[in-house]
Amino acid sequence: MTPAMSLDQARFNMIEQQIRPWEVLDARVLDLLSRVRREDFVPAAQRALAFADLELPLTHPAQDGVCMLAPRVQARLVQDLALKPTDKVLEIGTGSGYTAALMASLAQRVVSIEIDAAIAQGARDNLQRAGITNVDVRTADAAASDFATCKADAPFDAIVLGGSVAEVPSALLALLAPGGRLAAITGDEPMMRATFITHAGTGHFVTAQPWDTVAARLQHFPAPSRFRF
Repeated sequence: MTPAMSLDQARFNMIEQQIRPWEVLDARVLDLLSRVRREDFVPAAQRALAFADLELPLTHPAQDGVCMLAPRVQARLVQDLALKPTDKVLEIGTGSGYTAALMASLAQRVVSIEIDAAIAQGARDNLQRAGITNVDVRTADAAASDFATCKADAPFDAIVLGGSVAEVPSALLALLAPGGRLAAITGDEPMMRATFITHAGTGHFVTAQPWDTVAARLQHFPAPSRFRF
């Protein structure tokens, strides 16, 4: 963003040059991107890069994996999750709170788990300043003990992972309500896949992987076994 460019112009450019070309065409999501001020969810030192097509570190000095996803990835995940006004959502990896803010405007309630206490508090502050009251940010290691900290609020209509994982654990799928959807970025660099898993009922799950991207790893998720029998 150049000094002469206004925040509103930079936001418009982000939507038109990054978001729309990535097949984010849902009018509800595009409207949210115009209204929810992304620049208020980035660290002050990164404000000039709020609308850039890149991940932004949330700590200083930057730590591996502690970052805010690129705008187009956040927008596409939220769009493809197809949230409804009655949905209860679980987010793992709150980060700055921006993705939670977008989802909270489409769903009934968001429970968001962040492993880093300082980052979690920053997200709470960002959400409060934005006037968003239906996000519950909790500090916990979500993956510990087969997602025990998430079970009290299950089942969820939607689950979204705020970073990449090698694969989606079955214990996490068990938290989905029938008809519920999970959005994750799975696999290993240099190519990962956006993975959407729908609970089709009676323990049956349907998986789609409609697009490719790369994202930083979520912490402490179980690694898949390298052995196959």
